[in-house]
Amino acid sequence: MSELSIFCDESGDFGEFKKHSPYYVVTIVIHDQSADISNELVKLDDYLHNTGFDNSAIHTAPLIRREPPYENMEPNDRRAIFMHLYYFALKCDIRYKTFFYEKRHYEDEFKLEARISKDISFFLRQNLNYFESFDNVIIYYDKGQKQITRLLNTVFAAELTSHELRNVSPKDYRLFQAADLLCTIATLEKHYELNTLTKSEMLLFHSRKQLRKDILKQIKKKDFEYIG
Repeated sequence: MSELSIFCDESGDFGEFKKHSPYYVVTIVIHDQSADISNELVKLDDYLHNTGFDNSAIHTAPLIRREPPYENMEPNDRRAIFMHLYYFALKCDIRYKTFFYEKRHYEDEFKLEARISKDISFFLRQNLNYFESFDNVIIYYDKGQKQITRLLNTVFAAELTSHELRNVSPKDYRLFQAADLLCTIATLEKHYELNTLTKSEMLLFHSRKQLRKDILKQIKKKDFEYIG
């Protein structure tokens, strides 16, 4: 039986637009279970075990901002954790799709939720042959926000013949943490485009050129719609 796993994570909130919370990001990481990622998983887990983070999920936004549990770590150590997760995502046989929204364009949370639902529905319809080629499609989400839980149930039920939504604990799935990483990278890309990279971001990535070359450009190869 062929099985497709979809890991979904979000960044931001459905509250009104504020300067400190201008964006809302949803990322899905798509993994055909026939593609073996065990070697990359072992490499990442071994590194995290040696650093003492093997029993916890990596949350990349707090990692960049030096928030708990990373507040006492040196920049080089935080950068190393970020890059190990990044190379895990880059080297694994996975694909992803990110949906990025500027909250100032939406009157309220209902309009934003409706737009996200519409965009994910369109993405599924555009690639329906691919998704319907699997016997089983399982969506993993931590039910962190009720709006996302609701729209995932509604959209996938409407577009696919069958699917299953499972509640996930972030620490149990590195691919879920990869979805978190890709949400963060989408925000980094926006900051790069607007030349508004924060001090914390510059401290971790050193320069705009290095961020673009080492992170933003390479990860695009994993985009579901990438044409190389």
